[in-house]
Amino acid sequence: MSGHGAPDRQQVDASELKIVVVAGQWHDVITDGLIAGAERVLEESGAAWRLLRVPGSFELPVVAKAALDAGADAVVALGVIIRGGTPHFDFVSSAATDGLTRVALDTGKPVGFGVLTLDDEQQGIDRAGLAGSKEDKGAEAADAALRTALTLRELRG
Repeated sequence: MSGHGAPDRQQVDASELKIVVVAGQWHDVITDGLIAGAERVLEESGAAWRLLRVPGSFELPVVAKAALDAGADAVVALGVIIRGGTPHFDFVSSAATDGLTRVALDTGKPVGFGVLTLDDEQQGIDRAGLAGSKEDKGAEAADAALRTALTLRELRG
């Protein structure tokens, strides 16, 4: 979890893109950090964007699909799932991951994946772009969504 090997990213001009950030409501300190990182990248790029909150990570795919169907160029999906003592973690993690992948493939539009699957809360704090964090997964997910949307726009002419 060091971020080792991550590419250096230059700011992109995404002023013609419409982006929707869809974020779960669980673990608000971590989620708020993810949102702040995504917001910073989106603002710097010039993209038009809005935030939609959903109850949890399980609900991310359906709202992401609705946002893309309504005209968004890309979605940034942000969520936090922390392992507990039951298989619930595995079911929700799999459903969110598989669902968001399906949304991207079915719509042909990018979904920046910022769903953290964690063993404990500290792992999330380390990855949420907070003061002292080692990584900023919200910013990374937003950057990936922007760059992929721009690449798809170029390919499609």
